[in-house]
Amino acid sequence: MEFKATDIASFLNGEVVGDGNVKVSGVSKIEEGQPGTLSFLANPKYENYIYNTSSSIVLVNRTFKPKSEVKATLIKVDDAYQAFASLLDLYMQAKQNTRKGIESPVSIHETATIETDVYIGAFASIGRNVKVGKGSKIFPQVFIGDNVSVGENCIFYAGVKVYDDSVIGNDCILHSGTVIGSDGFGFAPQEDGTYKKIPQIGNVILEDNVEIGANTAIDCGTFGSTIIRKGAKIDNLVQIAHNCEIGENTVIAGQTGMAGTTKVGKNCKFAGQVGLAGHLTIGNNVQIGAQSGVSKSIKDNEIVLSSPAVNYREAIKTYTIIRNLPKLREELIQLQKDVESLKLAKNAGSK
Repeated sequence: MEFKATDIASFLNGEVVGDGNVKVSGVSKIEEGQPGTLSFLANPKYENYIYNTSSSIVLVNRTFKPKSEVKATLIKVDDAYQAFASLLDLYMQAKQNTRKGIESPVSIHETATIETDVYIGAFASIGRNVKVGKGSKIFPQVFIGDNVSVGENCIFYAGVKVYDDSVIGNDCILHSGTVIGSDGFGFAPQEDGTYKKIPQIGNVILEDNVEIGANTAIDCGTFGSTIIRKGAKIDNLVQIAHNCEIGENTVIAGQTGMAGTTKVGKNCKFAGQVGLAGHLTIGNNVQIGAQSGVSKSIKDNEIVLSSPAVNYREAIKTYTIIRNLPKLREELIQLQKDVESLKLAKNAGSK
């Protein structure tokens, strides 16, 4: 499928600079540009590539002023990065819309309700009383347990597992290997040193427009619900324990782990490998740096780093001291030597 520069500019409300009739059928990085592809320039660090790129079209910000000749056709937009993301989204929608119907073999219980324009891939299993909304795509080898509700225009990639009673909103994306509704880690210690499993009878609720990365596990509530609020984005290899709640539009990077019953506010940003203890309250607009260990609740608008996590200003001071430790050690050793020399000189003078 080919797209002309003028058509792309019209979709993005952009301005064409160069040949408006040039066509592209793919995308590429600006530094690896090929004829017939579209690239974008948003970061000034990559500006030098635009003068030599072989890409046919490059999206740039309206403020961009070339320092020398650019061979590619430019499309000037308000925000090149967002415009590129919009094009990729349009491309993915067109690609996904080609998948419709039910492949064979599949297992769909007779009590399940499947709405129109749904795709169900081979070897998928859909349980009792499941509801799958209009336009959703269920890829091969997906398991959906009993009494699960799936909203409209969702995408479950191959190998997703959704346990009984889970509720999935509209426009959600679950990547391969994601497990929704697995048991929380609940065991009661016994007098003989063994552990008795505590039944986990709650569920998981994903609100609208949630995206979950590959091989992420979200446990069901012990009772009640584990809730991921609308617009939240969760990366690969994340563990969210029983009865946690993730606020609207919060983003969580890979290998983060969250213990049970922790509540996270709106618009938070967690970097990779963050660990959170259980029963905490994380406020709105909180930012947590990579590999931070959070053992206490955090108020709104805080930025924290380190393990245990502290305010980023305090953390930076600590890092500065740590970097200077080798120098401070050398100075301390020299001071000890100087003191010993003074003592020897004093003792020699008193004889």
